[in-house]
Amino acid sequence: MFALDSRLQQDTVPIGDFPLCRLLLMNDAHYPWFILVPRREELSELFQLDADDQRALWQETTVLAETLKDTFAADKMNVATLGNVVNQLHMHVIVRRREDAAWPAPVWGKFPAEAYSAEQLAAIRAKLRLVLTEDFRFVEE
Repeated sequence: MFALDSRLQQDTVPIGDFPLCRLLLMNDAHYPWFILVPRREELSELFQLDADDQRALWQETTVLAETLKDTFAADKMNVATLGNVVNQLHMHVIVRRREDAAWPAPVWGKFPAEAYSAEQLAAIRAKLRLVLTEDFRFVEE
């Protein structure tokens, strides 16, 4: 049975589900930083997914990245799987802007996380509700 890593539970806000992946928002208002987690048991590497799930992960990642680029006016999208701290397979999809706090450096460890306010989270959810419609189910928080 799928279980979300405790660190991801602690550091993120659940947004909803694509057919394969849970979509999370990193609770750091410095950047629109999203994480896709395939709802499969005990995976740490992309190659551990079967071929259909690999295709699904890539499809969900590219759809999300393109949608976020337009919705949040990104200068660049950062997409990566690392897993050095959180072993569970997950894909970072991060909106980067030239004026963001860490530009052009990586976002990891640059600044202490600044939690979103309830109003900021509501605004992000409202934006996403307008653009994530096909094959996406929102969770209510």
